[in-house]
Amino acid sequence: MSGKKVSKQKSCQLCKNRLASAPHDTSTIHYEKFWLYRHCSSVQQGDRQAQKAGQLFSGLLAMNVVFLGSAFVSSMIFNHVAITLADVWILLSILKVLCLCWIIYYLLGTSRQPHAVLYRDSHAGPMWIRGSVLLFGIFSILLNTFHIGYSAVLIQCKSRVEIVFPSIEILFICTQAFFLWHHSKDCIQVQHNFTRCGLMLTIATNLLLWLLSVTNDTIHMEIESQLREVEQRFAGKAPSHIPACNETVSCTCPNTTICKVFQKGYILLYPFNTEFCLVCCSVLYVMWKNVGRRISHHHVPHIKHKFKLQGVVFGPLLGVIAVIIGICVFMMYQIQATSSVPDRQVFVMFYSYYVVLLPLMSMGAVAGTIIHALEKKELDTVKNPTRSLDVILLMGAALGQIGMSYFSIVALVATDPRELLNSLILSYSVLLILQTITQNVFIIDGLHRQPLGHTHSSKEEETKGEQIHEACDQRRMSMLELGQEIRRASLSYIHSYSHLSWKRRALREISFFLVLCNIILWVIPTFGAHPVFENGLEKSFYGYSTWFAIVNFGLPLGVFYRMHSVGGLLEVYVTA
Repeated sequence: MSGKKVSKQKSCQLCKNRLASAPHDTSTIHYEKFWLYRHCSSVQQGDRQAQKAGQLFSGLLAMNVVFLGSAFVSSMIFNHVAITLADVWILLSILKVLCLCWIIYYLLGTSRQPHAVLYRDSHAGPMWIRGSVLLFGIFSILLNTFHIGYSAVLIQCKSRVEIVFPSIEILFICTQAFFLWHHSKDCIQVQHNFTRCGLMLTIATNLLLWLLSVTNDTIHMEIESQLREVEQRFAGKAPSHIPACNETVSCTCPNTTICKVFQKGYILLYPFNTEFCLVCCSVLYVMWKNVGRRISHHHVPHIKHKFKLQGVVFGPLLGVIAVIIGICVFMMYQIQATSSVPDRQVFVMFYSYYVVLLPLMSMGAVAGTIIHALEKKELDTVKNPTRSLDVILLMGAALGQIGMSYFSIVALVATDPRELLNSLILSYSVLLILQTITQNVFIIDGLHRQPLGHTHSSKEEETKGEQIHEACDQRRMSMLELGQEIRRASLSYIHSYSHLSWKRRALREISFFLVLCNIILWVIPTFGAHPVFENGLEKSFYGYSTWFAIVNFGLPLGVFYRMHSVGGLLEVYVTA
């Protein structure tokens, strides 16, 4: 009897262990259902069809919201009497309130339901992109604070909406940043369609906020350049104050320190709001793709790589030199270009810096691609929505710089390419295209490579584990012999790993150099250096309106490309 009891206890314990080690029970999985596909032959097939239908309907919702908002913004630009900026702000405020209601419902309701988040995408929401959301969110909050202060000082000629809109914007930014920081990795398994619609509504709202920010910024550039031409004609007789968008000359900032601080702070922090909207859209899109996603338990776990500066010298050194020189060039350009008559030499200096830096970046990217080809690392073919989105964003954002460059090449070749400034701009445009293409190839190739820890270390660990198991099987082996066997296996692993150390160091040097270069190339146009619009060559060839539309399309995409390239290069650096 005692033997039977022992065997029953062992069998029960074995069953408990199997249940504990088994994957999630299918009863906890909430399969999607849709009324169009209620007669499917299997639950899994109906689930797949319902998932596609939910993505389609939520995408249509976002498309209609974006088209409606774009119509409002376009009407404000072309017919600002019928549709004013206040009307656009009211529409966006309604959308933000709806998004806030859904986010709060998700935080307090959906995510807390039983079996709501059974899986988390380890690739989604990496630290650098969540840090970008937090950083740009803080600057956007400061921007709206300055906007409220500036409108409060000029309350006699400002609308009440100009105070209400930034207040709702601050609440929206705080709630959205908190939501993305804590839930960017969620693969939600309940309320699929409602969650998809909420995510798509939030994406559409961020896109409209970005569109409004871009149009307001470009309108400000247009007014500023027009007034600069007037100042050149009348020899400085134009008014010293340049009004912002939708601001009359009578509504000027009084000669007080607090008003000047609010005005300068608003202009300085303005670009960060556009970057915040785009980064949030990318994170929300990955969450939308992960709704209803069930990650296989046989999937290789994502190893968290730490950012370390060990073993890199030349990359940071050259990168810091490029950043310092770039800051000096940027300051000198800002001082000269903001005068009533910009000096031609300042454009020569500005483009000369780019003509020297861009070939170095291209050579680094080509060298990194060759090193990737020399390495015999396996390609990561696992389905990864985050990586797919990174590739799409890199290729899509690069179209802005490449398109502007080709328009410049046509204009300069058709006029006088032998003149010094024209030849520099022509060289800059050609080199910018080459640098963008080579850098995209390097980043995309690096993102699709298995990290070194996934390929070589796993094989070596298997051989090391086999040797240890063989040592343990020999019962007569002493502890000293076992220790020597472990040491021999570890030395063998270190010896084989050292053959790739020079490639690893070279990739880290190149990646870090490109990170610093892209940072300075992001800073220069973000904070107001726009020589493609201010040199006047392409503008005189294409006409003011046409070239302004080209710059309006390409410049914001170029700024976003540099910022997103930094994130991709950091991924390549830490996995090298």
